[in-house]
Amino acid sequence: MSSSRLLIVDGHAYAYRAFYAIRNLRSPAGQPTNAIYGFIKMLAKMRVRVQPTHTIVVWDGGLSAVRQAALPEYKAQRPEMPADLGLQLDAIGRYLAAAKVASFCGAGIEADDYIACLTRAARQAWSVAGLTGWEVVIASADKDFMQLVAPGVGLLNPNDKSESVWTAAQVRAKTGVEPEQIVDWLSLVGDSVDNIPGVPGVGPKTATELLQQFGSVAEMYRRLAEVKSARIRAALQSAVAEVRRNQQLVRLQDDLECPFAPAELVEQPGDPQRLAELYDEWGFRSLRAELIASLGKAGTKLAVGGGVGVAESTQQADLF
Repeated sequence: MSSSRLLIVDGHAYAYRAFYAIRNLRSPAGQPTNAIYGFIKMLAKMRVRVQPTHTIVVWDGGLSAVRQAALPEYKAQRPEMPADLGLQLDAIGRYLAAAKVASFCGAGIEADDYIACLTRAARQAWSVAGLTGWEVVIASADKDFMQLVAPGVGLLNPNDKSESVWTAAQVRAKTGVEPEQIVDWLSLVGDSVDNIPGVPGVGPKTATELLQQFGSVAEMYRRLAEVKSARIRAALQSAVAEVRRNQQLVRLQDDLECPFAPAELVEQPGDPQRLAELYDEWGFRSLRAELIASLGKAGTKLAVGGGVGVAESTQQADLF
């Protein structure tokens, strides 16, 4: 028997969250470090909470060409990444390398799709091997991931102050529908974050009622005459093409090429010397002190020259 848990982190989502949670933090050289510091603290908290045996951080590599072809306006309303955040992404990558945490970014591959692919590949690989107890925990506030929730697949939503790993019960409590209905639910409601328009007049409550009545969008359209509201029925009739397009946009593409190599994702100690050097460069004195304390006597040699630079921000923003 084997008990393994894969933590998959939505990299850009947490980098943005860290950037806006902590302000005015800079290195001794004057470079912005707020997103770096917040990301490190959040990742540490996640790892303590989830206790993964394997971890990977996945980054956006661009927009899906398929989605852009279906809807040219897809995510077009999003503002440019703040310059000070962009300056810190490579540094976060350096931290992950020193901490020996796996990461992935593929050109033209949205993080959501690669996470879905990894989730499927992980479950299939371990199922084929005859192992049990494998779990996947996806760390993200993106509602698209609710469609992946299933036995053995949970969602760690940073907006949920309970810090619980979501199962189908939490998805039902949030939306009123099952995880396998999320694609249809979002196809009706739309997604303003991704610039996907929904059916006019159909909000979350109405979409939930429709799916509770019919089970799926396909069945709803097959029995459209049974929709009680003439106004909603007319809106649905007029939006047939848009709803079908939305289904393609919302459904995560889990059929990408994403070889699953568990050995490359195993949790392991980081490189203490390299981490200490990075903490010195960024002025993260408390993180350096924590590193030395965790090493005990072996950490004394890292203490020489430690504490150089500015102290971290005293702001205690709620990072989760």
